[in-house]
Amino acid sequence: MSNRPTGRLTSRSTGRTVPGRARLALALAALLGGGALTALPAQAAPAADGLSVQYRTSAGGATADQTEPWLKVRNTGSSTVQLSQVKVRYYFKADSPGDSYRFACSWAVRGCSVVTGTFGTLSNPTATADRYLEIGFTEAAGTLAPGADTGDLQLRFHRTNWQTVRQSDDYSFNGAQTSYANWDKVTAQLAGATVWGAAPEGNDPTDPTDPTDPPGDGQALFDDFDYSSHTDPAISAHGWSVRANSGGPGVPGATWDPSKVTFVSSGGNSVMNLETSTAGTGASTTHTEVLTRATKFRNGTYAARVKFSDAPKSGPDGDHLVQTFFTINDLKAPMADDYAEYDFEYLPNGGWGEPANILYTTSWETYNPDPWQAVNQHSEQRRSYAGWHDLVVTIDDSAITYYVDGQHFGTHDARYLPERPMSINFNQWLIDLNGQTSTTPRAYDQQVDYVLHVKDQVLTPAQVAAKVAGYRDAGTDFVDEVPAS
Repeated sequence: MSNRPTGRLTSRSTGRTVPGRARLALALAALLGGGALTALPAQAAPAADGLSVQYRTSAGGATADQTEPWLKVRNTGSSTVQLSQVKVRYYFKADSPGDSYRFACSWAVRGCSVVTGTFGTLSNPTATADRYLEIGFTEAAGTLAPGADTGDLQLRFHRTNWQTVRQSDDYSFNGAQTSYANWDKVTAQLAGATVWGAAPEGNDPTDPTDPTDPPGDGQALFDDFDYSSHTDPAISAHGWSVRANSGGPGVPGATWDPSKVTFVSSGGNSVMNLETSTAGTGASTTHTEVLTRATKFRNGTYAARVKFSDAPKSGPDGDHLVQTFFTINDLKAPMADDYAEYDFEYLPNGGWGEPANILYTTSWETYNPDPWQAVNQHSEQRRSYAGWHDLVVTIDDSAITYYVDGQHFGTHDARYLPERPMSINFNQWLIDLNGQTSTTPRAYDQQVDYVLHVKDQVLTPAQVAAKVAGYRDAGTDFVDEVPAS
């Protein structure tokens, strides 16, 4: 995020649009009808990897204040399952095209803190589904032994404006099912493979709808960040600026120090390292930012491999740190409708009212700096993202879609699409000095392995990986074919 007053998330929009036996089950569904699937788990011999999902609802009316899908996930296989590799999707039809929804966990045997919920948009809408709620689990959820289940997951979601939801036309809803029973109209994925249920027609979560080979004709920017230092003349020649000017966002009085942008070797690749440090005062605080000088990037695919850090490399922990990858253009006037910004923002120690680590993706329409007013849409996950992550955001004429490590993270609405081109940015900075009040010096690192933009083409995460591998196999450290806007 660029020069912006702190505290913006207190007014952040809470709309979220907000990732064995499966092929046999789907084939049987086609031959016998969906009801046949409910008997499969009890009759079939356990597979090496398998899941079943039981469902009931505690809000059975055709309409309700909120939808309440209660679920249990059972391990029907013969080996222990890591719950962090499990994704369950509940499919529904939005009450109006522009609606956004909020997810909540009311109670869970394993604790609501280990349960995640994000919303997505189906690529092939049907008469009963154009959205889904994807339920996942953090690492802290642990494992599921063969034959065991998660116990109750008492879940709910509602329209952000709290208007009535109509459930009777939702694919996964069954108002008559008020006690737990197997339900094949939700799907379960294990390590990316669908192992239970049938999605609405044409929307199998693991359908290979896109080839993994990258398109060859897109105008692209690729940089492997193979530089010697922040003074390497190739950095400027390749269109990058290492920030030195003062100003926000972040701690008042902090400086943006180009010398803290360095280049090191990691895993056989040269990576860019952004260091942020403080000794508890504004004057002792240094932030870092690297951005393209050109604002020429608009629709297409943006990708970067970024290493987030939960702890400082030296000194006491706890600062309200922001680690980012984003695109942005300038705000010409308060609430100007041609502003655009698309963020990945990781807060390892919380901040903006959050008590602990959280990853945001946010699509901005506009804002007013004073008094603060924001128009945006975001998705979030409250867990640690320490380590390397593949970040992808795609922008076409209908939506903005975010992915983390190949998994769908959130889809945001067409009203947030960019009207003007943007720059590409990475920065690391402190929101304030309230998270850690010590005057002992400390420093944090964020690293970037590569960045890729392909103009006017929506690539899947697999296509991004293939395209990056192609550049590296060819020995290409940098290319910029994107024309000036």
